[in-house]
Amino acid sequence: MVERTPFRTGDQALVREINLSLIMKRLHAHAPVSRAALAAMTGLNKSTVSSLVNELIERRFVHEIGVVSTGVGRPSVQLTVNPQAGYVVSMEIGVGYIGALCTDFTANRLWASREHTVPGAPQQTVLDQLLQLIRNTIQQGQQAMPGQRLLGIAIGVPGLVKQSDGTLLFAPNLGWREVPLCALLQDAFPDAPIFVDNEANMAALGEYFFGAAQDHGDVLYISAGVGLGGAIVRGGQLMRGASGLAGEFGHMTLYPDGALCKCGNRGCWETEVSTAAVERHVRKAISQGQPTLLQPGNLTLEGVIEAARNGDPVAQTALGNVGRELGVGIASLVNALNPDLVVFGGTLSAASDFLLPTIRRELHERALEWDAAAVRVVAAEQGSQACTMGGVALVYQTILSQPGSSGQPGGRGALLLNQPMV
Repeated sequence: MVERTPFRTGDQALVREINLSLIMKRLHAHAPVSRAALAAMTGLNKSTVSSLVNELIERRFVHEIGVVSTGVGRPSVQLTVNPQAGYVVSMEIGVGYIGALCTDFTANRLWASREHTVPGAPQQTVLDQLLQLIRNTIQQGQQAMPGQRLLGIAIGVPGLVKQSDGTLLFAPNLGWREVPLCALLQDAFPDAPIFVDNEANMAALGEYFFGAAQDHGDVLYISAGVGLGGAIVRGGQLMRGASGLAGEFGHMTLYPDGALCKCGNRGCWETEVSTAAVERHVRKAISQGQPTLLQPGNLTLEGVIEAARNGDPVAQTALGNVGRELGVGIASLVNALNPDLVVFGGTLSAASDFLLPTIRRELHERALEWDAAAVRVVAAEQGSQACTMGGVALVYQTILSQPGSSGQPGGRGALLLNQPMV
């Protein structure tokens, strides 16, 4: 029996798809540009470029914005990515909240919302709230861009996602297992491409396309908050691993006899670098009678950060302890992965002023000198919308990669996640 190859052969349709992708990526990076400039950048002949551009204009991904004269030869028509190509809906299911964002095709924000979820609420209650918020967000997109298409719905979740079908396998901090998110959303929104991914993966793409990681080739993204996740972006691509589950750095065992993690293991890195770890350090200091502005009955991360800014030694020490643990783990990852940039995001990044100096010090003390010399550590730029901006990037990346196939319903988004950018 002859084994069938899973790859498409180089037929004419595939070659055209590759060339369309090439044009879209050059426009994303260099617009506004002329058809002649695109031909020079891509190496394609002018008639091919003209045909491809006309197709992209017809699909509304590209539009002409005016004529420029250089004084030599004919004036040239300038092209750019069309923000009116459609709108994107991006969501995040977090611990205690659901975030929503709607943007146009060039990631200009049209509407955003953040709703609290009831702690310990049944899974179905949260999913019903998610579906209603998606409907509201679509309505906002329709109002902002009347008559334009929905390009995709992206959902970020704090857990392991099976890439082949968009199933949420395990979200320890939500207590969810085996939730067929993509199928549920496709049933509710049958005409929309659906994208489901880990929240750190989405946030990493958001920083790569629209934030601190632009123009960097090897990026390590760390997201610290209720839990800790991460992602690796290399050459614009997420490194997903054999099962699509790469980046679960928070569940590296650093302390074999350490605290019990919600994943069921002991001593996970996550147990020492979360918002709960900050709170634990503060409560321990208070129990020891150390003077502080903080009250044990009303501890929040925002309150700890504010106290630290006001010189509170307990708050500063708690953040310093967590920063040291973050630096220890990041130094090991830098030795293993040799990135040129580490982006620190998630809820804890609100304390970057206190955490980053400690992280950098630990990194340079513990990482190999050559790895440490090659990397910078910076705060994420997207703040609380890092994941939802990443969902926009996920849809955007798919369209850049396969503009001839994008916008197709029926779960198309989930399938396209596994396709490399050419």
